Amino acid sequence: MDTEQIYELVVDAVKQALADEAGGGDVALHRRMVQGAIAFRDSEGKVVKEIPVPILFRKMTSIREKLRVLEQKINNDESLTDEARVEYQAYITRCYGSLTTFNFLFRDEEDKFKGTGG
Repeated sequence: MDTEQIYELVVDAVKQALADEAGGGDVALHRRMVQGAIAFRDSEGKVVKEIPVPILFRKMTSIREKLRVLEQKINNDESLTDEARVEYQAYITRCYGSLTTFNFLFRDEEDKFKGTGG
């Protein structure tokens, strides 16, 4: 094995470890949505924009990962009071609740967004 191959293995391992630590891992798109698209129509019924579901799915999971990082930063910020932490966490929970609309995109139940009820 040459140094370039070793470097690639290390980079891949670090990327996977970071994704796992952030709760990323592999999130699977529901099978029936793989070839789907989301169409936005105006009031006249014309398609203004169409987004392939896999692209929307990647954006949704990216939002979730950024919310998780934000949660970690809030929880580890020693300058915040407990009251501020609770308030910010409530906003994040409501964001997750708003994102539950898109749970039909996820194949696995444990990957779905959960708000205050979940």
